[in-house]
Amino acid sequence: MPYNNDDGRGFDRKMHQGDWKCSKCSAAITELPFEPDPERLSQLLCRDCHRQKRASFTTRRPYR
Repeated sequence: MPYNNDDGRGFDRKMHQGDWKCSKCSAAITELPFEPDPERLSQLLCRDCHRQKRASFTTRRPYR
């Protein structure tokens, strides 16, 4: 399955199958575009929570 990033451009990327849970909302995660680090599973986010987190970083502050 091709991986689509947020801007809609798709590219072939190996998807890793597994049984993980989102650390924020506890949603089931069955595939990821990377092999998660077992020591960082407590930081794993589902697609929706990851988008929300990224959106919070893209809001620009006005220049002073």
